[in-house]
Amino acid sequence: MCTAITYKTDDFYFGRNLDLEYSYNEAVCITPRKNAFNFRNGEVLTNHYAIIGIATVCKGYPLYYEAVNEKGLCLAGLNFPDNAVYNVWLDDKLNLAPFELIPWILGRCSNVNEALNEVNSVNLWSENFSSEFPLSPLHWLLSDKDASYTLEPLADGLHIHLNPVGVLTNNPPFDYHMYNLVNYMNLTPLPPVNRFSASLNLKPYSLGMGGIGLPGDISSASRFVRAAYTKTNSPVSGDELESVSQFFHILDNVAQPLGLNCVRETDNKHEFEYTLYSSCCNASKGIFYYKTYLNNQIAAVSMHKEDIDGHDLALYPLINEQQIRFEN
Repeated sequence: MCTAITYKTDDFYFGRNLDLEYSYNEAVCITPRKNAFNFRNGEVLTNHYAIIGIATVCKGYPLYYEAVNEKGLCLAGLNFPDNAVYNVWLDDKLNLAPFELIPWILGRCSNVNEALNEVNSVNLWSENFSSEFPLSPLHWLLSDKDASYTLEPLADGLHIHLNPVGVLTNNPPFDYHMYNLVNYMNLTPLPPVNRFSASLNLKPYSLGMGGIGLPGDISSASRFVRAAYTKTNSPVSGDELESVSQFFHILDNVAQPLGLNCVRETDNKHEFEYTLYSSCCNASKGIFYYKTYLNNQIAAVSMHKEDIDGHDLALYPLINEQQIRFEN
């Protein structure tokens, strides 16, 4: 399970919590413009937009979880089990394996409108990367500074939804999540007004009572509501450090502590899903921030401090050892 959000102050920010049981040795990965992407359909991108994001790199190929290109276009894949449906090869479509969608779109498109034109011709082809990395059932959050869309491969085809809240979690499909927000339309960050009875003198006894009813569990439906509510009621100045800090606070509100969610039992041991890392990319400036479960200190990698016109991947393994500042 995962949660992805967008956020806009003076700049545009995009990121996510990655919630899994174990790590695949993820790293911040910068793919420069001339690092060739070889696609399973025979296409080769030898010159493309530079990309920064978090990926597992296998045999030189970056399997991106989420990424942003140099133009500020963003794309993240989130778990979508039992709903995602990939197809057989179709001769009249652009066939892409699901793991190829991020490099294809971010390598070629500078904004959401260009990306939607590409997506309309895509057939998500059921092709594994390898036996070691079989396909994951995914849906995607596609965003730039002007708009966000959700892309969902369902049994009856690829559904493209305008996403006005800029939030995505997991099951059920996106249209359910948007309709479910109606159940929480009375929530307010302001003190609540007595609607219980005009004959009773009821007054709030604490700050925050306008939020009573906001779900607190870590199910995907509840995380969607909580992330949307927190994000849309979190104004900050346009300052970079304040914007980044607030972005991580929003993600913290839907993060999963180790042990809170037991996802399965194997060999008489419980395996727990938890938030391996949280990311925040300033898509306007190409700066990728992150923190991990074992390291609360925010780290940053700038795309533009690398040779983005080069050929070689730049990799920065995630820092997982806790960084503590001692003051005496």
